[in-house]
This record gives sequence, structure tokens and C-alpha cells, in this order.
Amino acid sequence: MARVHADITISLDGFVAGPNDGPGCGLGEGGERLHYWVFGGPWSYENPTSSESNSIDAEVLAGASEAGAVIVGRGMFDAGEAWGGKNPFDMPIFVLTNRITDDLPADFTYVTGLDEALAQARAVAGDRTVAIGGGADVIQQYLRAGVVDTLGIHIAPVVLGAGRPLFDGTFSADLRQLSCVQSPLATHLTYQVGGSGVSRTS
Repeated sequence: MARVHADITISLDGFVAGPNDGPGCGLGEGGERLHYWVFGGPWSYENPTSSESNSIDAEVLAGASEAGAVIVGRGMFDAGEAWGGKNPFDMPIFVLTNRITDDLPADFTYVTGLDEALAQARAVAGDRTVAIGGGADVIQQYLRAGVVDTLGIHIAPVVLGAGRPLFDGTFSADLRQLSCVQSPLATHLTYQVGGSGVSRTS
């Protein structure tokens, strides 16, 4: 059975997007700084230029590309404006949503249930990993369900001050650090999620 790896970039103060994220401002105000490590330096939606990635960042990205399927939430999908209607990855994307309509781009698979999305992703991933790509709410849901094997956190050297937090204070988890590498643009952490799963704290 395919292992499940949740993966996301956060600011030093724990936000996955700046304020007012959504269509037209996918990572929120100032949130593009989170992903400088992905593009090799400064970029924005208005000026989507990229440079050669640092070797460490490039290696991290190469590891992520080895997944066999990825699950994202509808919020992330809409905020990214469905990537222009074309799957940008070399793997199937499953969009977790409760709103499936005929006008949605055909390049993605839409699933209404958390368990069903994971089952379908595992079926196509085979022996490869299923990646939970965000946003924060979807990662929280899969952590609560106790199905996440490993958690990847990429900390960008920026303090956003406000925005959408990765963790909302409603659950806790035991983690064991597996790796830590850093580049000038990010600190890349990988954790094994404790075998006892995730416990609610409120």
C-alpha cells in the first residue's frame, strides 16, 4: 500500500499563505516569498520568472516529483486558478471537493470524500507515495485521520505576520525528525508521524 506524505511550505511564524489568499492572489499578500526556494529566487504571479534552483532545493523538489499521485483541496485548487486548467505535475491530481460541476477542467479527478480520495490516489500510485499537497485544511484533515506516514515542512525565511496558519490548535501529534537540510531560501524538515496517530486537543 502506498505511503502517505503530507508536504507544505510555511513562513517562520507558521503561515502557508499571506492575508487574503484566493483567486488572483493565490498565496495571499506577500505569500510569493514562501516559494522563492521553488523558483530559485524572487518571483510573483505578475512576473513568473525563475532562476536555477540551489542544488539542495533542486534535490528536494526532485524527491517530491517521485510521488505517484497528489491530493489537494478545493481551496488550494481555486486559489491557484486550477493551474490554468492543465495538470502541472507528472502525476495524477485528485481534488478534494464537495462541489463537482460540469465546468471543471477535465485534467483533474474530483472526489467528494476524504477516504475515497485517498483510496483512488493509492490505486493509481501503486508502490509510489501519495502526496498530500495542501492546503492547510486538507493536511489537517488527513493528520486527524491518522493516515499520514511522513510530514514535510519547508520553512521559508520570512515572517508574514498574518495569513492562513498550517496548524489551528485543535490537535496534536507525536513526530520524529527524519531529516533536516537547508539552503539560503528554505529549511527542509521531514518528520515521521507517530504511530499512535493524531489526538484532538479541543
